[in-house]
Amino acid sequence: MTDSPPRDAVSRTILDAESVARTLARIAHEIIERNDDLERVALVGIHTRGVPLARRLGELVRERCGVDVAQGAVDITFHRDDVSVRAGGTPRLAQPVVHGTELDFPVHGRTLILVDDVLYTGRTIRAAIDALLEYGRPDRVQLAVLVDRGHRELPIRPDYVGKNLPTARTERVQVELADPDGEDRVLLLAAPEEARHG
Repeated sequence: MTDSPPRDAVSRTILDAESVARTLARIAHEIIERNDDLERVALVGIHTRGVPLARRLGELVRERCGVDVAQGAVDITFHRDDVSVRAGGTPRLAQPVVHGTELDFPVHGRTLILVDDVLYTGRTIRAAIDALLEYGRPDRVQLAVLVDRGHRELPIRPDYVGKNLPTARTERVQVELADPDGEDRVLLLAAPEEARHG
């Protein structure tokens, strides 16, 4: 379950359920258009909300062209640059929950499409690429995000973007999905990111 907005946070709905569905349909169409050999493509969701997004994109690709695109999930916990317990010190931030990485296909020679809900600083994506490369050498890695909110700290740019949403650092983007949150929507909260990696 996603964190609920702080009681005093002012929120604005950026995408409702219909808009999320339309956005995912467009991203799936772009994936089909840009990848000639879908048999060599894999959608890899970044825990947590990137995983159900990757699953839904895979279903949309199958509905449109009949190809079951390989799917997986990647956990970035031990590749993050804000996990400080490795040096034996006290964590500065709340430490992340460890999820499993599931890549039930050979990585070598494939196009891997990383899928995440919000692109912020780029550090999450860097960590995900590091995690993927431990499993082999893909032909290429692409990136699909539901929302790009800006404020990049690393030179990372998505290949597929649902919505470009310029934000202030004093704001927070919150993505909620039917699985696991009960409904699809994207909120902009007047509350800063708290210990978010990006």
